[in-house]
Amino acid sequence: MAVHIKSERETEGIRAAGRILVKALAAAEAAVRPGVSLKQLEQICVDCLRSHSATPTFLGYQGFPGAACISVNEEVVHGIPNGRKLAEGDIVKIDIGVTKDGFIADGARTFEVGKVKPEVHALVVATERAFRVGADKARAGNRVSDIGAAVQSYVEEQGYSVVRDLCGHGVGLELHEEPSVPNFGKPGKGMTLKSGMTLAIEPMVNMGGFEVETLANDWTVVARDGKPSAHYENTILVTEAEPEILTNG
Repeated sequence: MAVHIKSERETEGIRAAGRILVKALAAAEAAVRPGVSLKQLEQICVDCLRSHSATPTFLGYQGFPGAACISVNEEVVHGIPNGRKLAEGDIVKIDIGVTKDGFIADGARTFEVGKVKPEVHALVVATERAFRVGADKARAGNRVSDIGAAVQSYVEEQGYSVVRDLCGHGVGLELHEEPSVPNFGKPGKGMTLKSGMTLAIEPMVNMGGFEVETLANDWTVVARDGKPSAHYENTILVTEAEPEILTNG
């Protein structure tokens, strides 16, 4: 699949989807507390999207049964919303795609449920920071691997590990476009970034080892050692200067 350089019209369409995504995540965050179920959080996201004449991109994508990916604690990504209720000290990752007028934005956040352990809070903070360190490299003229190299360097300096079996990706007209954007690697490799590319950059950071496995439901990816994992994702626009975050309000 060729990389699609977005026109101004296309970029504005993705930006509009991104604004709705931010509203949905904010609505879900406001409901995160002990006792709320994953299904309830999913419904909050869906209701917000529908109120803005948008649809959940993930629903039915390659057979995925949920409208959002909601993953708890050691679950890295692709958790299927169900009746599980959040408990004090959990972390919950909510990852949603929004389709509006044919344009797609993709984003995820990790939310703390009540008071979490200090070391878990530090993981959540570091994961957001890892996104920002990586996204800063998403400038025209840099290489794709510059993003992942920056993420990996920062994460490992903090004593964590980056998941290697999953990666970021191009996004905008399709949910998954070229190029793939790994969260690790050596700088100066891969495709040269160009203005007008739209990328989903999404560090997945494990407190323990980077190894993961997929549960029997064929979707949910978990840290193999059972330690907590955090996820932070935004859709960004590559420019000649500082990249624009299209899912940032």
